[in-house]
Amino acid sequence: MSSAAASVALLMEALPYIRRFQGKTLVIKYGGNAMTEPLLKEGFARDIVLMKLVGMNPVVVHGGGPQIGQVLARIGKESQFVQGMRVTDRETMDIVEMVLGGLVNKEIVHLINRHGGKAVGLSGKDGGMIRARKLALPSKDGLPSEIIDIGHVGEVTGIDAELVSVLDGGDFIPVIAPIGIGDDGTTYNINADLVAGFLARTLRAEKLLLLTNTAGVLGADGELMADVDADRVRDLVRDGVIHGGMLPKVQCALDAVSAGVGSAHIVDGRVPHAVLLEVLTNAGVGTLIRA
Repeated sequence: MSSAAASVALLMEALPYIRRFQGKTLVIKYGGNAMTEPLLKEGFARDIVLMKLVGMNPVVVHGGGPQIGQVLARIGKESQFVQGMRVTDRETMDIVEMVLGGLVNKEIVHLINRHGGKAVGLSGKDGGMIRARKLALPSKDGLPSEIIDIGHVGEVTGIDAELVSVLDGGDFIPVIAPIGIGDDGTTYNINADLVAGFLARTLRAEKLLLLTNTAGVLGADGELMADVDADRVRDLVRDGVIHGGMLPKVQCALDAVSAGVGSAHIVDGRVPHAVLLEVLTNAGVGTLIRA
């Protein structure tokens, strides 16, 4: 009976969140360990299905860096990175599009559908959804004359979210590969965090969740900051407390809440059912950033 009572208590804790987010759009960037470890993958798919069943509108944007690296290694092509970004020549772009738009996307769709959802896989090229341009990557010195060419790596210039909205309005769950198309028809590989953030702003989403392999945003004392406002986050960035690989995720979150997204969350994707724990419980499993 104690186990049953605990289950009921959890349901009661979740109930106000279910009511609050019913009919709302939540954009989830899916990556890291959560999309490579079998148990975490299964848990993520079930989380997304449950969210849809209780009336939320989850939209998934996924990465796939490790999978791309594995395929490149199999064909004998070495992965190269500059400032953390994959150098993407024409041959690599073909592999990226095959892996992200094909293998990874379809696996996620299959997992969600196997657990009772109705997922639809999309590439950002479908319907010209994600418009992009070549990323101008400055040198570490920041000199405008020293722009580094890393090939078919892009940045988002606009998103036509009509197709996503149509799917959201039905029983479908959009699963989006972060591939964009330029005005001249060039295909671009785009950072999934940036696509998720831009999409959340375009959809005026209630929440943006970025799954990562860290506990969340840590303060100067090394402790997790579970709930923090944007001004405090900017102070931590200015003081150098937030640095390295966390900086782009935090900036993505700040841009989202500044543009009207209800809240942004940096979520520990190594925790089973991290998405539901962050959305439907008081404690959560990451950092909530609000305007």
